[in-house]
Amino acid sequence: MKIWVNGGLRAADDARVSVLDHGLTVGDGIFETVRTTDGRPFALTRHLDRLTRSAQGLGLPAPDLDEVRRACAAVIEANPAALGRLRITYTGGISPLGSDRGTAGPGLVVALGEVKRRPDTTAVITVPWTRNERGALTGLKTTSYAENVVALARAHEKGASEALFANTVGRLCEGTGSNVFVVLDGQLHTPPVASGCLAGITRALAVEWTGAQETDLPFDVLDRADEIFLTSTLRDIQAVHRVDGRELPGGPGPVTAKAMRVFDERAGDDLDP
Repeated sequence: MKIWVNGGLRAADDARVSVLDHGLTVGDGIFETVRTTDGRPFALTRHLDRLTRSAQGLGLPAPDLDEVRRACAAVIEANPAALGRLRITYTGGISPLGSDRGTAGPGLVVALGEVKRRPDTTAVITVPWTRNERGALTGLKTTSYAENVVALARAHEKGASEALFANTVGRLCEGTGSNVFVVLDGQLHTPPVASGCLAGITRALAVEWTGAQETDLPFDVLDRADEIFLTSTLRDIQAVHRVDGRELPGGPGPVTAKAMRVFDERAGDDLDP
C-alpha cells in the first residue's frame, strides 16, 4: 500500500506523522471518505467542497484542493482496487501539547483501502446517547469520532451494523457514519441538517434524486415507519430490516427498492454529480 503523507507517496510502513500532530493529540482534524470504483472516485468535487467547509468551521486554513486532487490521483493509481475507500485526512499539524495550535501548518494524509460491497439490508440499534445539535462541531466531519466508536461497538455487540442517535431534544438525527431515511404513508423523509446530522453527500443526492422531504421527526418514528434506509458513501442506499427488536419486512421495501434503483442509475451516469 502507498499512502500520501504531507507532500508525497510513502510505503505503508514508512507512512508516519508526528506524535505531536494536533489530529492525534486532541482530534483537531477533518476528513472525507470517498468511494472509488475501478480507480474512479465518486462525487469527489462535493467531498472536497465539504472538506473546505469543515476546515472553515474548525478554523483550519483552507485546504489546497489542487494538492488534494493530486494526492487522491496518486494514491488511486498506486493502489488498484475494484471497490475502494479513499480517506482524506486534514489536520491541525504539529502543535504544542494541549488545545493551542502550532504554526507549522496543516497536515494532509490520503490513503486507500479495498472494501467489499455492503449487503442490501442491515440491522440497526438505537442508543441512549445524543447528538448535540448546537455544538461547536455540529455539521463538521471531524476526526473527533470517539463517541461514534463507542456507539458502533454497542451496535456490533447487538448484531447490528449501525447505531442511530436522537438529538438533545429527542428528534431523529443520524447514525454513527450514516444518514437515515424513513417512509411514512409512501413518502420519504429524512431529518434536516438543523437536527444536528452531518450534511451527507449521499444524503444530498438521495434527496435530490428521490424527492425525499427534509422533516423534523420524533425519535420514535423508528417504531412506526413503513420502511427505513441508511445512506453513506460506502452504503449508498441500504435498507434496514431490523431496528432494535422490531423486524421490518424482509428485503428492501418498494419505496426503498425504487430509491436504490434510481441512485444506482444516476450515480452510474455521472461520477461527479
